[in-house]
Amino acid sequence: KTSAMGRVIRGQRKGAGGIFKAHTTHRKGAAKFRSLDFAERQGYIKGLVQEIIHDPGRGAPLAKVTFRNPYKQKKMTETFIASEGMYTGQFIYCGRKAVMTVGNVIPVGELPEGTVVCNVESKKADRGTLARTSGNYATIIAQNPDEKKTRVRLPSGSKKSIPSSCRAMIGIVAGGGRIDKPLLKAGRAYHKYKAKRNCWPRVRGVAMNPVDHPHGG
Repeated sequence: KTSAMGRVIRGQRKGAGGIFKAHTTHRKGAAKFRSLDFAERQGYIKGLVQEIIHDPGRGAPLAKVTFRNPYKQKKMTETFIASEGMYTGQFIYCGRKAVMTVGNVIPVGELPEGTVVCNVESKKADRGTLARTSGNYATIIAQNPDEKKTRVRLPSGSKKSIPSSCRAMIGIVAGGGRIDKPLLKAGRAYHKYKAKRNCWPRVRGVAMNPVDHPHGG
């Protein structure tokens, strides 16, 4: 902006980062599916839920799942978003031939209409991008085998066509009902956003001076 114009307002300052970056220090790492390999494309692979952990700044719990490496003598640990009803010691199966039970990861083209899924991929092998927050889910509403496309209803209510080879986890994300309980006091909001990022408390535009915001004055 030129100096003749008003102040750079808060929304513009957020884009530059600086003090508005996310607080990632204690976070447990990105929650993703396994990278797509031969085992998942053709059959299935078994994993074991080792522990279910809290991730600061995220409403949903995460699950640490260990898989046998198909190519080397070692184990691979993945961090999944936990679906509701997941428990430690549970075996979960990922792949095209996996059965349809809660916690399993299956391509959406293999699922019947009306199936409730979460952590859905929007592009093949992107490892999960849609319906990931606590208590959320997407619903499969139609299959189009000719075009290899699947229509899903997202948590916002909008409908999206995705390739049938995209994977999803069966069930809804754990940690639902989080927003049913009111925060009640400022201290709770303070700690909630302290783990997330600097976006609270938020001054209304109307309460500012004309230089600081279009609503001010």
